[in-house]
Amino acid sequence: MIDAVRQLQAALGPESGLVLVGGAVRDRLLARGGGDWDLASALLPEVVTTRAQEAGLKVFPTGIQHGTVTVLAGGHPFEITTFRGDGDYLDGRHPVSVRLGVALEEDLARRDFTINAMALPVEALETSDWRDHILDPFGGRRDLEARCVRAVGDPLKRFAEDGLRPLRACRFAAQLDFTVEAATLAAIPERLEVARKVAVERVFVELTKLLTGPAADRGLELLERSGLLGLWLPELLPMVGLGQGMHHRLDAWGHTRATVMAVPPGAPFRWAALLHDTGKPGTRSEDEAGNLHFYGHEADSLLIAQALLQRLRASRALMGEVAAFIRHHGIHPSPDWSDGACRRLLRRLEEDRLPLEHWGAFRLGDQRAKGWGDDACLPQHQALMERLHCLAEAVPPLNAKALALDGRALMKLLGRPGGPWLGELQAHLLERLLEEPERNTPEGLEAWVRAWSAKP
Repeated sequence: MIDAVRQLQAALGPESGLVLVGGAVRDRLLARGGGDWDLASALLPEVVTTRAQEAGLKVFPTGIQHGTVTVLAGGHPFEITTFRGDGDYLDGRHPVSVRLGVALEEDLARRDFTINAMALPVEALETSDWRDHILDPFGGRRDLEARCVRAVGDPLKRFAEDGLRPLRACRFAAQLDFTVEAATLAAIPERLEVARKVAVERVFVELTKLLTGPAADRGLELLERSGLLGLWLPELLPMVGLGQGMHHRLDAWGHTRATVMAVPPGAPFRWAALLHDTGKPGTRSEDEAGNLHFYGHEADSLLIAQALLQRLRASRALMGEVAAFIRHHGIHPSPDWSDGACRRLLRRLEEDRLPLEHWGAFRLGDQRAKGWGDDACLPQHQALMERLHCLAEAVPPLNAKALALDGRALMKLLGRPGGPWLGELQAHLLERLLEEPERNTPEGLEAWVRAWSAKP
């Protein structure tokens, strides 16, 4: 990456004032890898384009109206934006005009948070004292040390400009395990109408980053405290303060946040953890002894999750994975389950394309998040998973393709053409094989086939 930046600097010339800006500087100070390297320059976009092309580099006018071009160097795309000041924001997302050619400090002043409002001249990237060359007019390094997300200048003004910024504040807190400075947090409820204007696709991206962060529970707490949860995820609000009875030490919202933290950090796991109990408020009941029940909450949670993710324009693939987790999260096999019952579970997981290991990891996270201690449920869970793995390794027939007699063989055996009966017969055979998988041989199946065919 540094070699590519050096190539860019050589192409644009020393007067370009080329600097690394934003998150790249923040992550470098935090020793965090990954992410894009955004650059800013004193040169106008036309000059950047001309000089880069003269050096043999490809240029794309990706945001020319805002002073941004993308240059491909060393196989990496770099956005290079001319130092700019922004005009008024009317749509809660983009300025109606920009002023190019301003001083670097004015450019940094338009950014969202102090930890993103720093710049590093590219010529200092490889020096041993590169930290001493950072331009930090708003105290970003101080806030990094304090592990704090603070708006640049007046937070009410920053959040009035861009409705996504309040959500980004919560997201950075979740990703970096930071707090949000008091005045910055207090400004969020005052700007919910601006936040409402943000496209749901962008909201979904930020929420996913928040959920997959190492402090996702903190981010979720901030969403709830600030009003953003009710704005974009109102289906979750009824869980706040909802008691769950003797099996849980936490209310439904506390359990949800704990589950998010207890499952692996992948997006399908975390979204499923967030939504797996959304059906509980609507299914809450109390028996004569005062015990609470949530019968059928899994089905209601599934419907709520599907509607919510569809509203946020989530991908079909993610929606399918989340649905599989939610559909099966209420299954709690006990030691007295028969092998056949365990194989039925394996079949249902296969039908939903949910790997056994993923189901197990989600189930364990859900159990640990009840609040009775992380390891209280571990021995029973490990014994269950060992048993299920042992059964799965025997490769029991769980679908029609695994039958020792395929469709043609069954039609030939009974002398009948294909039809709905064939699927019914295959389902019958698979159900019987769950109890006696060793019968999955042509000879073993033939007796069952003839007995089934002889029934009126």
